[in-house]
Amino acid sequence: MTTLVFGHKAPDTDSTGSPLIWEWFLNHTGIDAKAALLGTPNTEAAFVAKRWGFDLPEIISDVENDQSCVIVDTNNPAELPANINNADVLAIIDHHKLAGGLETKNPINITIRPLACTATIMHQMMGDKAADMPEGIKGLMLSCILSDTLAFRSPTTTSMDKDLAEALAKDLKIDLEAYASEMFEAKSDVSAFSDAELLRMDSKEYGVDGKKFRVSVLETTAPKIILDRKASIMETMPKVAKEDGVDEVLLFVVDILNEEATMFIPNDVVKTVAEKSFDAKVDGDSVVLPGIMSRKKQIIPNLKA
Repeated sequence: MTTLVFGHKAPDTDSTGSPLIWEWFLNHTGIDAKAALLGTPNTEAAFVAKRWGFDLPEIISDVENDQSCVIVDTNNPAELPANINNADVLAIIDHHKLAGGLETKNPINITIRPLACTATIMHQMMGDKAADMPEGIKGLMLSCILSDTLAFRSPTTTSMDKDLAEALAKDLKIDLEAYASEMFEAKSDVSAFSDAELLRMDSKEYGVDGKKFRVSVLETTAPKIILDRKASIMETMPKVAKEDGVDEVLLFVVDILNEEATMFIPNDVVKTVAEKSFDAKVDGDSVVLPGIMSRKKQIIPNLKA
């Protein structure tokens, strides 16, 4: 049976690139594997795949009973196919906190390390076989690291992520800053997406103090494009919350270059969350949070309802 390799729903660059990287590695080591996606990837991920010569993997809606699979870039059942506990999960490779709730048929290999990017962990796991990576796989790996670290601006960045990215860039003869700018420009092109699509594009469900939130992050070098749509986006936020079965949508527009986030404040509930979580004073329908760049390290751990 072919082993499917996939990441989380609302796939970003790491959750698109890492399945392709691990597909290559498993096939290279004699295991029949195929990358898959759990949704349409964002514009940056699509750009990266095309840039390095890859077709986007097939989008799947669920997995069959006993389907062998490897989960990457998440271990949270809420971000995985509904039937995941009936599949045959062989391994998990991740860099997020342990969520709990997954049930496997057999003992499995779990690798969760406190690094900024799943692709960095994969490089470590490959050992000597990392030297066999073709140019396209190296390019995907570099792209995943640059995306997840926001070109080393994110507080999640470790020396291992940075050193590997710099080595890959040197090997590929890539100018890191110029290539990162290309990636972020692609990520910032959101004109074709509806407000609801924007709110679901890079989002994770998270429960805190008895409430369930959809925590959405839009990382961009052109925040004005999104901020100019603030009124219609805020009008859409409660509709998306109702459709998705959460109490509120929390939206953070991360300005990569200025290293700050703007949080939209559509109602008093979200205002309370902002003030309690980030010690912010909210006077209007948005609030700027200086230095906030990472959902994983700065937003979710601080959320209070």
